[in-house]
Amino acid sequence: MRPELLTVRKAASIHPARLGATLYVPATRGDLLAIALGHKYPSLRSVVFDLEDAVLPRDIGHAMANLAALLLQLERSQLLHGDRPLLFVRPRDAAMLAHLSALPGIAQITGFVIPKATADVMPAYISSLSCADHVIMPTIETREAFDSVEMRRLREQLIAIQDRVLAVRIGGNDLLQTLGCRRSTRRTAYDGLLGKIIGNLVAGFVPWGFAMSAPVLENFTDMAMLQDEIDQDIEHGLFTKTAIHPAQVDMIHAAYMVDEAVHANAVQILDVNAPAIFACDGIMSEPATHRAWARAVIERADAFGVRKPEGPGLALVV
Repeated sequence: MRPELLTVRKAASIHPARLGATLYVPATRGDLLAIALGHKYPSLRSVVFDLEDAVLPRDIGHAMANLAALLLQLERSQLLHGDRPLLFVRPRDAAMLAHLSALPGIAQITGFVIPKATADVMPAYISSLSCADHVIMPTIETREAFDSVEMRRLREQLIAIQDRVLAVRIGGNDLLQTLGCRRSTRRTAYDGLLGKIIGNLVAGFVPWGFAMSAPVLENFTDMAMLQDEIDQDIEHGLFTKTAIHPAQVDMIHAAYMVDEAVHANAVQILDVNAPAIFACDGIMSEPATHRAWARAVIERADAFGVRKPEGPGLALVV
């Protein structure tokens, strides 16, 4: 089995970095099975079948029926297709999650993306989960994100079920919508107001052991901007990102590869015999303060590979 594609039964132990680019797909589409089995987008590592914002209210019935049919198809095909992307479903509310949890074949789903997660709604979502193996990814995308007290309340609730929280997602567009704004199509998220919001959320959750997912870049034609934004995602400790278009998936995964020199430095830092402080390529390395960074680098390298320096005989170590 390819290391980046894990079966549903291993989802609870997956490192969040292995989500890679998470593609959101409306549950109304007719090609859900091809996507779920990894046939349509072979490099895709995680996908969210969306029943919320991507589905009009009048199409909910069709989307639910479509998803129910997919679950049955996955049950019948699981023996023939052991490798596939991690599969998630985003319900509209806790009542819909309770209904989904009772559907035949729901065990084929890795978990659920919780939309508009706040301390007021999370208890209902948590009580709607019926399968102990399902993980969740709450999405912070409401005005409560600007209230430190509300974020603390949410964090405390999530700490109580931390083993089920695969990652906390940042809904950048929705957060800007609460301010009546829309991000520029010519600049990265970090060049405007959204960058400050991301920084605050990272500071509020990552030190408590939560992984976070970077928000989507709406402009799916400017790959240079996407590269720049991912570089800044990584500087913020965000090693998985929402994708709005399949064209972004391979670019995101390539950007998560680790430069050979960076990988070598991380290995040095994690060496049990490493000195307390040492120089590497003219840069100070201190295991006591850089160990968490080094572990994240090794995890990325395991998932996405190591990039050798450009030049004759360029090769990728995977």
